[in-house]
Amino acid sequence: MKFKNLLLSFALLSFLSACSEAPTPVEGKQYQLLPETLNSEKFAPITEVFSLTCGHCRAMEDIIPELQKAVGQDINKMHITFNQSAYNAAIFYYAAEMQLRKTPDHQFMIELFETIQMPNESSAEQKEIAMNNVFESRGLVSPFNYNEQQTEVLFQRLEEISILSEQSKINSVPTFIIKGKYQLITSGHDTTEKMATTIKYLLEK
Repeated sequence: MKFKNLLLSFALLSFLSACSEAPTPVEGKQYQLLPETLNSEKFAPITEVFSLTCGHCRAMEDIIPELQKAVGQDINKMHITFNQSAYNAAIFYYAAEMQLRKTPDHQFMIELFETIQMPNESSAEQKEIAMNNVFESRGLVSPFNYNEQQTEVLFQRLEEISILSEQSKINSVPTFIIKGKYQLITSGHDTTEKMATTIKYLLEK
């Protein structure tokens, strides 16, 4: 009798364990291969591809800290430049990144999003003042106040990013590039935990 109870307990535990295992991410549903591997240190190991003009990217920014904690490492960023609006916004992101020499922190990113996405009725002067405040409050120089040399260096960086942006063939954001080889399909995940599971799976793949 005890032996049967032991077998029953083992069977139940095995069943529960099997049910609790996360399914393996599927290519074409949770992730896909990029057309070509992006051999740039910019994409190692995890990079969010986004645009400051994108409302969905602004929403994604709210969960980035949680996602970084879940995957156990920092997430780099690449501002896409697939149209003129995104290119113009990228100027401000890379002005920040290049001066900091690292990815802007979460609060900095939120302020950049909010300033780029100010209401349409805001004047050009209001937008310029707001952006200057975002930079100057951190002891940084706003790109509105760049000298000729700073402007040249910034646009060289934007040219490099534009090439990588074109190579990636990504035309919808936000998304994530893992190891310069895989693209996360964000619509294939309904929770942050599931996104983290796929990212960790691709990091080990």
